[in-house]
Amino acid sequence: MQQDFTLDSIDLRLLDLLQRDAAISNQALAQQVHVSAPTCLRRVRRLHDLGLIERQVALLQPDRLAAVQGHGLAAIVEVSLDRQGDEHLAAFEARAVADDAVQQCWRVSPGPDFVLIVHTRDMPGYLALSQRLFTQDANVRNVKTFFATRRAKFETKIPLSPGLERTPDPDPQTQAALPAQAQWRTP
Repeated sequence: MQQDFTLDSIDLRLLDLLQRDAAISNQALAQQVHVSAPTCLRRVRRLHDLGLIERQVALLQPDRLAAVQGHGLAAIVEVSLDRQGDEHLAAFEARAVADDAVQQCWRVSPGPDFVLIVHTRDMPGYLALSQRLFTQDANVRNVKTFFATRRAKFETKIPLSPGLERTPDPDPQTQAALPAQAQWRTP
């Protein structure tokens, strides 16, 4: 069931700031959006209740973690199934999303049926994953794997609206010199 709701500029600014740093204190968040702390807390709880904030997590830095755990292996995997009926697609998807090594699972079209983003500790870990997900499934027709050599960009932030992705300059003279679409608007 889809819920009807509206978002004002404060809600959008809260979402934008929380996407950048979900660990920000309620007090600091309230100051940045120019509302009281209780109002800010109520609004953030409403955004959670509406399902706009799915969850809050810590993003780990893989290169730094590699120094402790080993290098790690990231790959983008294209998977084509032999039979594409709903039950076959759903069965493969359920197995893929249940595997801890699969970070993202996308059904795509045209081309392969799925694109997976996977992360394993090393090549033997990838081999074990490929046997679990691809080799043991008689419906998997083709697998094409691209091993990542360097991550140039990783972002979890969803663009909300033109201008909201900009960081506001606290100097009013600088704000006045910006084009209208680049300025933060305060109600």
